[in-house]
Amino acid sequence: MVTNPDQIILWQHGFIKINATLAFTWLVMALLTLGSHLVTRRLSVDAPISRRQTLLEVIVFHINKQIHEVSQQNPARFLPLVGTLFLFIFVANLLAVVPGYMPPTGSLSTTTALAICVFTAVPAYGISQAGLWRYLKQYCQPSVFMLPFNIIGEFSRTLALAVRLYGNIMSGTVMAGILISLIPFFFPVVMQVLGLLTGSIQAYIFSILAMVYIASSTPGNKRD
Repeated sequence: MVTNPDQIILWQHGFIKINATLAFTWLVMALLTLGSHLVTRRLSVDAPISRRQTLLEVIVFHINKQIHEVSQQNPARFLPLVGTLFLFIFVANLLAVVPGYMPPTGSLSTTTALAICVFTAVPAYGISQAGLWRYLKQYCQPSVFMLPFNIIGEFSRTLALAVRLYGNIMSGTVMAGILISLIPFFFPVVMQVLGLLTGSIQAYIFSILAMVYIASSTPGNKRD
């Protein structure tokens, strides 16, 4: 039983390989790009507002609300990154209902790339808002002796972020394969429903944790 999309090689020429992880990642990005274009091409501030625009506004409103509750800061500057992470993981997991599709989030390479995005965003947001010196001073809090531990903590939480998402998606795929092989006529529907629920929760958890890590590096401004 194949549980990792990295193992499925779709095309190979010499050392260049295109596996299912790459193909399905491109598919999700293409769907998000096309969907964004279709939804935003006719935005309006006057009634009546289309259903697509209403749906978009509801999604943006709830993402902004979650960002503000976690960071207590203006969500506008965090929305592009956190919103993109949530939508990518959510759509990647949602498409698991399509036969033959394997979510790229079931590959450690994909989850590691997402975690690295968060890892680089933390100092980027922190330095842009607090300045280089004030940001670096955080690693010496509450004393300079905590410097190595704080640095190790930065790497360990990035590793945990990648492994958590990969482990949950991969274990769900394995469990679905085992149960379907045992009772093929009943468990597919149940596992598809559970898979959608798990995928949605994992997209939410990853985005919230990313926002927590970024907010910890930026001084709060409750006036925003």
